[in-house]
Amino acid sequence: MADQFDWSRFVVRIDVRASKEALYEAWTTQEMLELWFLRLAEFTSPTGEVRGRFDKIQKGDTYKWLWHGYDDNSVEYGEVLEADGTLFRFSFGKAGICTVSVHEIEGENVIELKQEKIPVDEKGKQYYHVGCQAGWTFYFANLKSLLEGGIDLRNRNEKLRSMINS
Repeated sequence: MADQFDWSRFVVRIDVRASKEALYEAWTTQEMLELWFLRLAEFTSPTGEVRGRFDKIQKGDTYKWLWHGYDDNSVEYGEVLEADGTLFRFSFGKAGICTVSVHEIEGENVIELKQEKIPVDEKGKQYYHVGCQAGWTFYFANLKSLLEGGIDLRNRNEKLRSMINS
């Protein structure tokens, strides 16, 4: 008997020719997140202080994220659950918990994202399992493209809808 498919989680991975430190930093400052991923990546400390563009985010921070290709009504709020220099974990709205780590495999640096605790109702399967996995796949490719070749693949025009690159 075949195992049941697990709709509550998935993993995406990509090798990138960059140091482990650079790959971790790509996730942990506003400046770097906006370079490859988001239009706005604003972080606020537990005491209510908005972090600077180059400040390292920390456990307990909350965030506000906006994407290129979408208006300001498409906003995500969440919390940094862990940021220890090797592992970055954050709540991702109703879509679950994401954990980002960097590993060396066969001499290559591989960045990995696990998204877990995805709701397993029909909306969760469609929007959070399938939709998020497709989104992360694109953004990982964009991270690789920018760090290795300097080319940003994102759609920045919010009037262009249903694009794979926004």
